[in-house]
Amino acid sequence: MNLLIAEDSDGDRMILATLLRRLGHHVYEASDGLKAVSVFVKFEPDIVLMDALMPTMSGMEAARRIKTLAGTRFVPVIFITALASEREQAQCLEAGGDDFLLKPYSRVILEAKINAYSRMLNLQRSVMQQRDQIRMQNEQMLADQRLARRVFDNVAHTGCLDAPNIRYHASPLSIFNGDVLFAAERPGGGTLIFMGDFTGHGLPAAIGAMPIAEVFYGMTAKGFGATDLLTEINQKLCNILPVGMFCCGALLEADGKQGTIGVWNGGLPDGWLVRKSGERLAIPSLHLPLGVQSLERFDATMELLTSAPGDYVVLMTDGFPESCDAHGKRLGEDLVRQVLAELGPGDHPFDVLLARLQAFTGHPDPADDMTLCCLEVVAQGAIKEVTESAPESALSGPGSWHCVYEVRDQALADFNPLPLLLHICMEVPGLRRRSGEVFTLLSELYSNALEHGVLKLSSEWKKSAEGFSLYYEERMRRLYDTHGHYIRFTLDHEPLAEAGRLRIRCEDSGQGFDPKVNTTSVPKNSVHEYSGRGMGILKRLAKEVSICGSGNCVEIVYDWEFPAQGATNR
Repeated sequence: MNLLIAEDSDGDRMILATLLRRLGHHVYEASDGLKAVSVFVKFEPDIVLMDALMPTMSGMEAARRIKTLAGTRFVPVIFITALASEREQAQCLEAGGDDFLLKPYSRVILEAKINAYSRMLNLQRSVMQQRDQIRMQNEQMLADQRLARRVFDNVAHTGCLDAPNIRYHASPLSIFNGDVLFAAERPGGGTLIFMGDFTGHGLPAAIGAMPIAEVFYGMTAKGFGATDLLTEINQKLCNILPVGMFCCGALLEADGKQGTIGVWNGGLPDGWLVRKSGERLAIPSLHLPLGVQSLERFDATMELLTSAPGDYVVLMTDGFPESCDAHGKRLGEDLVRQVLAELGPGDHPFDVLLARLQAFTGHPDPADDMTLCCLEVVAQGAIKEVTESAPESALSGPGSWHCVYEVRDQALADFNPLPLLLHICMEVPGLRRRSGEVFTLLSELYSNALEHGVLKLSSEWKKSAEGFSLYYEERMRRLYDTHGHYIRFTLDHEPLAEAGRLRIRCEDSGQGFDPKVNTTSVPKNSVHEYSGRGMGILKRLAKEVSICGSGNCVEIVYDWEFPAQGATNR
C-alpha cells in the first residue's frame, strides 16, 4: 500500500517510516500539513498517518483539505497524536479523521489498524467498481433505448396529431412510454385516433406499440374501417403479448361528412363528448382491453353518436385521474367530471383539464405514464393542412391493367371491398398521392350501390335524429337479406403522358332508376340518391360521370397528373 506520513518531528517521522517500510508498504513523507496536502495531490496515497499539531498548517486543517480533494474516494486518515483530552480527540475526528493512535503508539496496534483499513479499502474499491460497472451498463442501456426510440418514433409517428383541431399531452415515466397515441386522416375523409395504455412502464410496455402503429397507419391508409382496425389490433396483440400483458385502449372515428362520432372504449377511463351547447355525454368502457379475447369472442362494435362542429371529444389514460397530490390523494374521475361541468363559454376542455391537473399535483412530473387528448369536431374539409409522415413505398407498379371484382350474397354484409380495390389502384406509383380522391370515388360508388341500390334505403331518413337511427337500424336489418344481390366493380387504368386515366364502373343488382328523368325532378323520397350529394362529389372529382343501364350502373373517368415538384401531399 502507499502510505503518507505527515509528522513535523524528523525523528518520529523516520522511525514510523522505517517501521512501515519493513511491513512492506511504500511511504511518502511530509514535515507539515501544507506539504502533506501537496504530496497527497501528487501521489494519491491509500492511507494518511497525520500528526495533529504541525507548523505552517495543522493536521486537522490538512485532513479537511485531503478529504475534500479525495471526493467520493475513501482515504482513511489516522491521527497519531499526543493530545490526550477527549475534546481534542473528538476535534480530530470532526476534522475528517477516521481513527487515531496516542503517542507512544504500539507497533502491533498500528499494524492491526493499517490491515483493518486495508480490508476496508479493498471492500470500498470493490463497491466502487460495481457502481462504475452498473453506471456504465445503465448509460449503455439508455443509449440503446434512445437509439431504439428513434426507430420507434419513425414507425409509431404522430400522424396527424399536429392538426389544429387536435390537442394532446403525453408524459412518459421513462424514455419509452407505456401509453400510445396515434392519429390519421382516412383516405376518404374523417379522422381516426387511437389511444392505448399497456400494462407496465418503459421498454417492456412499449414493445407492443410498434405492431399497433404498423396496423393502425397501414390499414388506415388502405381505407379499412374502425372495426377492422380494432379486430386486427386485438388479434395481433393476442398473438405477440405474453400472458398477463394487454392494452387498455380507445378508438375514435370522427366523420365530419356524416356528422357522427364512433367510439370504442376497452379499459380506459370514461371518455367525454362535450357538445357546443354544454351538454356532456360520458363514453364509458364497455369492452375488455385489447389482447385479451380471442377473435371469436372479441366485440369491435363502435358506439355511434351524432356530433356537430364545435363539439369536443376527450380521451385520457388512467395516469390522468390517478395523478396524486403531495399528500398522495388521487385526482379521480369525479374531479374530471366536475371540471367538465364547470366549463364556461369559450373554454377549451383540454386547457382546463391540464391546468386543473397541474394545480392539483403541484408539479409537472407524472407518477405514471399519462396521456390526455382532445379532438374538436370540425366540418368536412375545414382542416386544410395535414402532414402525412407515413413514407411511401419505393416499389414500382403497373400502369396499364384491367380488373373486375364482384361482391355478392352474404359477402355484401360481411366484407368491405374498398381497402382491396384501393390497394389495387395504389399499385400505380403516381396514383398513390391521390389515394384520398380515389377512395372517395370508390366509397361513394359502393355506398350508393349498397345502401340505395341493393338495400333500397332512402337518404331522407338521415335528415333527422330519429331518422338517422332508423336508417342504420334498417341498414343492419336488410344486410341479412342480400341473397341473390351483387355489386360489381370494373376498373381500367391506362398511362398517359405525365399522367394516367382510371375508369371505374360500378354496377349493382338493384332496381336502379330511369336516368332520362331530369335529376331535379327526382322525388325527395327516391330510394336512389345518385342525383343527390353523392353525384355532386363524383362530378367534382371525376372528368366524366355517366349513368348506364337501367340506372343501376355508374361509370366515371378519373384523370390524374403527377404532382408538381415540391408539392406536398394532401
